[in-house]
Amino acid sequence: MKARRSRLGSAARAAVLVALVLVAPAYAAEQTPIRIGFGMALTGGLAAAGKSALIAMQIWAEDTNAAGGLLGRPVELVYYDDQSNPAVVPGIYAKLLDIDRVDFIVSGYGTNQIAPALPLAIQRNRIFLALFGIANNEDYGYDRYFQIVPAGPRPREGISKGYFELARAQGLKTVAIISADAEYSQHSAEGGRKNAAENGMRVVYDKSYPLTTADFSPIVRAINAVAPDFVFVSSYPVDSSGLVRALNEVGPAATIKMFGGGMVGLQYSSIAESLGPKLNGLVNYDWYVPEKSVMTPAIEAFLAKYRDRAKDAGVDPLGRYLPPWAYAYLELLGQAIARTGSLDDAVLAAYLHENPTMTAVGEIRFGPKGEWEQARSLMVQYKGFTKDNVLEALDTPGARQVIYPDSLATGSWLPYVQGKQSGG
Repeated sequence: MKARRSRLGSAARAAVLVALVLVAPAYAAEQTPIRIGFGMALTGGLAAAGKSALIAMQIWAEDTNAAGGLLGRPVELVYYDDQSNPAVVPGIYAKLLDIDRVDFIVSGYGTNQIAPALPLAIQRNRIFLALFGIANNEDYGYDRYFQIVPAGPRPREGISKGYFELARAQGLKTVAIISADAEYSQHSAEGGRKNAAENGMRVVYDKSYPLTTADFSPIVRAINAVAPDFVFVSSYPVDSSGLVRALNEVGPAATIKMFGGGMVGLQYSSIAESLGPKLNGLVNYDWYVPEKSVMTPAIEAFLAKYRDRAKDAGVDPLGRYLPPWAYAYLELLGQAIARTGSLDDAVLAAYLHENPTMTAVGEIRFGPKGEWEQARSLMVQYKGFTKDNVLEALDTPGARQVIYPDSLATGSWLPYVQGKQSGG
């Protein structure tokens, strides 16, 4: 393993870290690596997720090199810290393509970081695999974009479809929608409005807040004042934590029977540990939890490798939320290269559109805009968390019970009672 140093223009120089190069020592020096470049949040508000995703990507590179590389060549990861700041992303990707001259680019973590990189990929006609973005390609319709998150062909609605269907099944008719002033949150909130309309619900509150918001108590009080049946929240990690704390401090209106839906961050071990029993009763999206109906041998095998590495890296020790998908989106690229025998962007994009691909997270088939043909979103309810058992609860069945879809359900929905759900 060796480090690579490089220079950026003045506008983005502070945004980058040393690029880490992964090359299996068994390869001869004359073998040119296949180089994959990306930005990743290694500092800032998304760093907890970005660092864990990076470990998964490094494991993929090491696994691939140990198996002989791609087309007989080693793979190399070249990456820079995007500081969780979308403004520095275009400069990073311009450098990757124009100075580092990587063979492929993939995205960093999250909708907000994907959005500023995608136009450059389109301009350069590059295949672009994306990690956990919602509806980034809806307006472009770019045919070389592929998204790993299983939100389905209508991604804005897909992430919260189950949340609103659960509400309808329980007779809930009025909803408050709150969202951050950020790309993901706005896309998700738009989907929430559409889901509300499709389920015959009335939106009684619909407001956004700036990402700089520190005190969420006024927001909770404003929602309580309109007395909705349930609340749909589309938030990023820091504000997700702030909203849960405010909800527990202020208390919900007696009418509120469900709270959550689109909150990013509750899945992170660090945030969950800080909230403990405050999580109980929340209903939120997830992609993979330790419930028997969704656990797979492939992901569990990957997690065993990840956890050995995570111990020394100071990142999410469990890795159930993002890491399997970060591994899998590089699997998509690697398998397309191996099966076509090509490094041509157009050939690889055509292959991914025309063929299902088996990955650690299961078989993936893409629709015309690079979203999954079929949604595979879960809704889980937090139950039985105490201040002392958070990590154990996150990693064992029963604490995040799947309550949607019915085919995968491991528990039944309970109406929200502040911090008190313990079974079901």
